[in-house]
Amino acid sequence: MSVPATPIEQRLADAGLPPLPRRAWLEIDVAALTSNVATLRALLAPGVRLAAVVKADAYGHGLLPAARAFAEAGVDALCVATLDEALAVAGAGVGVPVLLLYEPPPDGFTVAAAAGVEVTVASEATVERVAACGPQAIPLRVHLEVDTGLRRAGVLPERVAAAAARLAEAPGAALVGLWTHLASAHDAAASGEQAERFARACAGLADVVARPVVRHISATGGLLAASAPQLDMVRIGLALYGLLPEALPIAPAARDAAQALRPAMSLHARPLRVAEVAPGEGVGYGSRWRAARPSRVATLPVGYGDGWSYGSAGRTFALVRGRRVPLIGSVAMDAVAADVTDVPGVTSDDEFVLLGAQGGAQIGALELAQQRTTIPWEVVTSMASRLPRVYDAAGNVLSVRTLAGEMRRGDARAV
Repeated sequence: MSVPATPIEQRLADAGLPPLPRRAWLEIDVAALTSNVATLRALLAPGVRLAAVVKADAYGHGLLPAARAFAEAGVDALCVATLDEALAVAGAGVGVPVLLLYEPPPDGFTVAAAAGVEVTVASEATVERVAACGPQAIPLRVHLEVDTGLRRAGVLPERVAAAAARLAEAPGAALVGLWTHLASAHDAAASGEQAERFARACAGLADVVARPVVRHISATGGLLAASAPQLDMVRIGLALYGLLPEALPIAPAARDAAQALRPAMSLHARPLRVAEVAPGEGVGYGSRWRAARPSRVATLPVGYGDGWSYGSAGRTFALVRGRRVPLIGSVAMDAVAADVTDVPGVTSDDEFVLLGAQGGAQIGALELAQQRTTIPWEVVTSMASRLPRVYDAAGNVLSVRTLAGEMRRGDARAV
């Protein structure tokens, strides 16, 4: 996502929204989110459902705004990891089923059922607990997880038929799905073995379950690498946000789609100050960087309290006036410094980009992940909630989310 020509202050005013509470913010390109849905939908066989994964605050993009965008773009379901995430999405009335991918606490199943949330059951002990529940006004809709090799959760394949039969007898539950997760989506052989185990688990269901169940195994990696079958539904997370796993072997049929994905998140800041630094002077805690020449240093209001890794000190960059400048010295909780000596004329009114594009230059999540020795998932999900999130499309601000709440275009009230 590149910097729009119109400054953020003007775009907010045009939308009838107040100024941001700080000089650092994330921009989320809603048009990119919806475009990515269409791009990935085109890879699916007819009748295959697309579930958008919005756990972990929609990978840092904002749970409810992303859920609404994906629902409006036509996804068939939304997947989350925690019960409170599920209740938040279901309570927002997005209009598509919500699936909880991890078991809730024991007393959470009744809460989930009342909210219409579909839940994962991932152990035989939980199967027995659910089966022992009496009739409910709204039956609990269950997706049974199968452990085909990830060894993290799930019922073993040879025990699935018995577990499914037990759930089929339960007066307060309905078995509606069966799923597993790939351990190494980039490895076709390993994923193929998991798919075979899952197929064997599914084979015995017809004898014990009257209704068809939704089967799902593939996520971003399985879909784009074509390392596992699509079955009835795919669960897409990272790719919907325009990002790809590092070194994922993209199947020939998916290469055009992978190239068409658009990153939705960018990180922006205006300096708190731009100051001269004499040769030999240190900058930041511990003076880990000292000027080797007469220098100009901009203080950016982004730090490890915002998710900008302390361990990335001395290895990352920012963009200003379309040029790359090094971030220097220690990363503080609320600030990091940029050496702008080689970019004449930079002032505190300039907009810096720490993630995203500006002019012809770009800093992507994969680059940041490599500099931090981590993965793109962590780069985006680590963005703190105190960073304001500005949601826009084609340069027009649609809404803003801050710690004070969410405000939508033309609305002076938090919603």
